[in-house]
Amino acid sequence: MTERKRILSGMRPTGRLHLGNLHGALDNWIQLQQQYECFFFVADWHALTTDYATPGQIRENTWEMVLDWLAAGLDPAQSTLFIQSDIKEHAELHLLLSMITPLPWLERNPTYKEQQQQLDQKDLSTYGFLGYPVLQAADIIIYRAHGVPVGKDQLPHVELTREIARRFNFMYEREVFPIPDALLTEVPVLPGLDGRKMSKSYGNCIFISEPEESIKDKISKMMTDPQRIRRNDPGDPEVCPVFAYHKLYSSPGQVADVAHGCRTAGIGCVECKQILMHNVLSRLGPIHERRLKLERETDRVREVVLTGNAAARKEAALTMAEVRKAVGMS
Repeated sequence: MTERKRILSGMRPTGRLHLGNLHGALDNWIQLQQQYECFFFVADWHALTTDYATPGQIRENTWEMVLDWLAAGLDPAQSTLFIQSDIKEHAELHLLLSMITPLPWLERNPTYKEQQQQLDQKDLSTYGFLGYPVLQAADIIIYRAHGVPVGKDQLPHVELTREIARRFNFMYEREVFPIPDALLTEVPVLPGLDGRKMSKSYGNCIFISEPEESIKDKISKMMTDPQRIRRNDPGDPEVCPVFAYHKLYSSPGQVADVAHGCRTAGIGCVECKQILMHNVLSRLGPIHERRLKLERETDRVREVVLTGNAAARKEAALTMAEVRKAVGMS
């Protein structure tokens, strides 16, 4: 039997997951666990790089996110689910990698300046924020992952990880780390309720675990084609956020009918949204049921995390034994 290749990915614990998280990463993870040996982790140390001044919600957010993972379909029998900060070897490898990573490699990181500009209300002129790609590299190569599922915006981070792994292997003349590949995934574009990028900071999200009535209310108030003012005005579905959701939640026949009805004014926005409401709730219904059950089984969920932590710690310890030998500190 051919041994399955290993992949690793993580999410920052920012609380309940929204539909952008579901379609941007989680759905892909659920499919990948059928093909690969998967390690998925809660990146709580990474959350501190931007929220170090207000860390109080991180542990609660971790719990909420793990519940969403399990409810959506991540299977602990197929994937190792764990919490980054519970595996102290990540910090040790991060320290050792930071000794060999040239500063210009970090300063050229395209998201470094971008995030400083986007989060200008926070002081991100810290060592931790500049060096978080090194921690990210440690997260990946400590499990000797062969691949990292990412969207295009994360490709520079994977390439930096590859450079760091190659530099370590070359410098210490040992092939300790395999060079991980980026598993490029097509991420569906799912705008927020107001047409902007879906983001908790914008308050324009639909959450995976949100009650049905709240989802209906949000969809009913969604932004539509701004040029379609009256019921008999023809619209352009390609500029309407509601239509972007139809592409994900409605059948091909419904998508075609909605698009035609919009362009010819044969369907109104209220009717269009009612079709979407039904399809979104049908998709999320089973997730809601599983999550309600998991919320009553707290011991079971904790056991999933503890078991995942133990498995991750075992793998990380094996790698660090090799790393310490390589650097002469065994």
